[in-house]
Amino acid sequence: MDETTPTPALRPPVEVMRPRPVDDIPAQGGTPGGFQYSLKLDGFRALAFVLEGGRVFLQSRSRRDLAREFPEIADELARQLPPGVVLDGELCAYRDGRLSFTDLLKSSGDRRQSGVPVSYIAFDILAIPGSDVRAQPLRDRWELLGSVLADVVPPLQRVLATQDEETARIWFRDLRAVGVEGIVAKALGSSYRPGSTWAWRKIRHADTRDGTLLGVFGRPERPQAVLVELPDGQVVKTSPRLTAAQSFQVGELIRDRLGDLVDHPDHGSLRLLVEPLLIEVRQPSGRREPTARFVRVRSEG
Repeated sequence: MDETTPTPALRPPVEVMRPRPVDDIPAQGGTPGGFQYSLKLDGFRALAFVLEGGRVFLQSRSRRDLAREFPEIADELARQLPPGVVLDGELCAYRDGRLSFTDLLKSSGDRRQSGVPVSYIAFDILAIPGSDVRAQPLRDRWELLGSVLADVVPPLQRVLATQDEETARIWFRDLRAVGVEGIVAKALGSSYRPGSTWAWRKIRHADTRDGTLLGVFGRPERPQAVLVELPDGQVVKTSPRLTAAQSFQVGELIRDRLGDLVDHPDHGSLRLLVEPLLIEVRQPSGRREPTARFVRVRSEG
């Protein structure tokens, strides 16, 4: 590394800032300084650390390095951006004109053989060479992100965003068909701080919600159901039985997270995870007892 190159101001791991779920897109006048509305994409959340010597660390929400699983993105980040840049964004795969979450679960070789491209869509910047910029308001970070990415080419790009509420509502209505999950509304005056915050609000299409996968029922390599904690704190067993594809997905992602076999007082024998996973569930309305239908694992953390 050149002696004049600033030392990176941030190194992994760094806890991400997370939006809180709300039911509707907030009005532009709903917070001092206004909102930025950006697309909520269907992919893997990842912080991109461009380090010295052409190294890149792609940090998942569970703090794993995804660089080996997405080598083409790591190579492009190292080639197109200077050491010291840290981005927050989403790894997204595309198939037949829409976002394809399931292709992200495949190996890089399988994606390459199938001709499925992956992009890194940045929506925030945490550091530039020599400077941690998380304390700056989003309004300034967004302009800085645009400057840093001004000369990049795909597969790196900046997320689509607007300050116009009506445009955000049109996106929410019309872009679901191409795999856009919803809208994230972010206070333009907000700094980047770790953990969940009302300064960022996510509005997803209402038929699904997030939950935390706590354990699995049946053979861990091919589970029949999962134990999930819902956002309101209730813990339920998913029903009906996982499909073959769902069982395979869960089994592959929990191999390194398996904990003890326990006897749950309400749900029977299951294998707990030592590190929970974020999952997506669908809940039917009009039932007194909480139930949840498994949809998918959202990412590995």
